[in-house]
Amino acid sequence: MSDIPPDLDWVRAAPEDATGPGPWIELAFGEGNGEDDPEAPVYIRETSAPENVVTTNRRKWDAFVLGVQAGEFDHFVEGVEGFEPTAKPE
Repeated sequence: MSDIPPDLDWVRAAPEDATGPGPWIELAFGEGNGEDDPEAPVYIRETSAPENVVTTNRRKWDAFVLGVQAGEFDHFVEGVEGFEPTAKPE
């Protein structure tokens, strides 16, 4: 974990009205070569195990977010209480 910058600004990915310690996913965006650097690091961890950090890059993170928004991963949560499928464009 020595290659993880110690001064990252971690953001908790949880609903605004969420209370308690979670566990929640937290994200931190590292510095790259400019504001729009697709290879800039993105760090992901869970609040219950902050010492375990997964690293990807901005390009892959953006592709993942677009996939979630498009419903590409909805099949992973089918049958989970409260799940509503992403509306597909017609």
